[in-house]
Amino acid sequence: MRDVKATAELWGISTTRVARLCRDGKIAGAVKEGKSWLIPEGAVKPADGRMRGAREAGLSDDEKRLPLPIGISEYRLASTQYYYIDKTMLIKEFLDERPMVSLYTRPRRFGKTLNMDMIRTFFEKTEEDTSVLFQDKLIWGCGEEYQAYQGKYPVIFVSFKDIKFNTWDQTFEMLKAVIGNEFVRHGELETSEHCSDADREYYREVAGGKADAVALSRAFDVLSRMLCKHHGVEAIIIIDEYDIPIQQGHTHEFYDEVIDFMRNLFSGGLKDNKYLAYGFLTGILRVAKESIFSGLNNLVIHSVIDDKYSRYFGFTRDEVERMAAYYRAEDKLDELAEWYDGYRFGETEIFNPWSVINYFSIGCKPRAFWQATGSNEIISEVIAGADEDIYERLERLLQGEKFTTLIDTGVIYPQIQNNPSTIYSFLLVAGYLKAENVDISSSGDFMGEVSLPNREIKAVYNKEILQKLDGIVSQSSAVSIQEAVYANDVPRLQKSLEKLLLQSASSFDTAGEMFFHGLFLGICALFDDRYYLTSNRESGEGRFDIQLMPKDDSRPGILIELKAEKYLSDAQMEGLAESALKQINDRKYDTEMKTRGIKTIIKYGVAFSGRKVKIVQ
Repeated sequence: MRDVKATAELWGISTTRVARLCRDGKIAGAVKEGKSWLIPEGAVKPADGRMRGAREAGLSDDEKRLPLPIGISEYRLASTQYYYIDKTMLIKEFLDERPMVSLYTRPRRFGKTLNMDMIRTFFEKTEEDTSVLFQDKLIWGCGEEYQAYQGKYPVIFVSFKDIKFNTWDQTFEMLKAVIGNEFVRHGELETSEHCSDADREYYREVAGGKADAVALSRAFDVLSRMLCKHHGVEAIIIIDEYDIPIQQGHTHEFYDEVIDFMRNLFSGGLKDNKYLAYGFLTGILRVAKESIFSGLNNLVIHSVIDDKYSRYFGFTRDEVERMAAYYRAEDKLDELAEWYDGYRFGETEIFNPWSVINYFSIGCKPRAFWQATGSNEIISEVIAGADEDIYERLERLLQGEKFTTLIDTGVIYPQIQNNPSTIYSFLLVAGYLKAENVDISSSGDFMGEVSLPNREIKAVYNKEILQKLDGIVSQSSAVSIQEAVYANDVPRLQKSLEKLLLQSASSFDTAGEMFFHGLFLGICALFDDRYYLTSNRESGEGRFDIQLMPKDDSRPGILIELKAEKYLSDAQMEGLAESALKQINDRKYDTEMKTRGIKTIIKYGVAFSGRKVKIVQ
């Protein structure tokens, strides 16, 4: 019997593909032992399925493929002119329950805006027959019961995803423009005889950009009333990325102003509004604790912890496999999973859709695409306020470990400063962590194991950590060390490490014990996936050991012993550094490396005293 890896190499396909063929019963005699599959030696490779996705689309091997929908958030365009993954069953799940107001919280770039535009296009009453955009989709096959809702309602649709300004005045001007444009889109209301003179006058005020904050806070309330009066049916309100202005308010210190405005704006449209058919919102965070919807008892929240709707934001494994087959890249599935898989929404395994699309678009070359799509200030804020426990947990995350923590999906921005226990909840809902084995207690709190989802997110952490720890790990030292590690240049690596330690002395003097944690966290980020890092701390400033075990035996191993004492002379520092190096040798810290066959081992004894540092090797 052969294992999956050996079979994949023999047949020239990915291990993921072999395992899937086993699960699908397409390899005769394959048996599962524990979590692994075993394949008979004489097993025959099934017919090549690499073009399955293309054949399902009726394409020949040399026929042109549909372009990838990079940055396309309009359903009409995405579903007719680009490769589109059908998410229309989200509509069926909604109609089966029909809550008055639904909130979907997901990280940025996970398809929220496209899904909301899909909902708008499906429900919106227009002169055009938009049913043609759904007749070849899954929702249409569900029958007349669901088809009857298509094109039935007037819709208010606003997206706050681009409202990213540094002051409240700028933010309000953009809110006024976005809401005003939606009024203009419903131009039939300006002269509608079904609406009152007062409402028509209000319409002209908002559409003309003349409303102040108090007047504009009534916008959803008045517009839904006018639409219902004009069309004879209640309106649907869709608010996409509702919390982007709130995040900006938190970061740039106008949080109270934006919360006060949003509370009045949303409550007017979504609370006790008899002209509302349904409401939909998306964002990164929940809204319950923001008091934006105080007293709203018909809000149903679907967070990253919940299983319902879990497959509609982001790509499932099956969807990625079909996409890889369509673009003739099925052999890249393992790499795709390593870089962009790992998210878990409810019980569903999810790939980052933005990164998967960009990966295919540049010829299947892995990069950290997601980090360039928005601000990673949450990580920076976490590091800026980190205590010893946070530093240690960040170190564990960077080394591929997991830990158990409280998960509060109702966390709000100010809590990140006032309550350190909410940090990991922020990182989870924002897409920087994944949660597994989540349980709910009798009090309603969640507990679960969190870890980094994939290599892409680790790259984001590395970049943000090094930027935030610039006082301890300078950019020049970081670049020099990473280049030396990449080139396996031992002399340059030695020189760069010495430079790093020398430059770090001033940080030690001002940061004290926390310097050690910052230095180790920086080293974790610097050496990325090429080394296993371990440390052995003692309390106070007495000792701090760092071991870097190379994953590739051709690279050098690194052992660093740091000691610190106050008010030492140069001679005393020399002696302390020598004792640190002697400790490495006397306690045979290099035994594990030698056993592993590491031929080159770099050893440093380092002494700190105030702003002075002495290094021996």
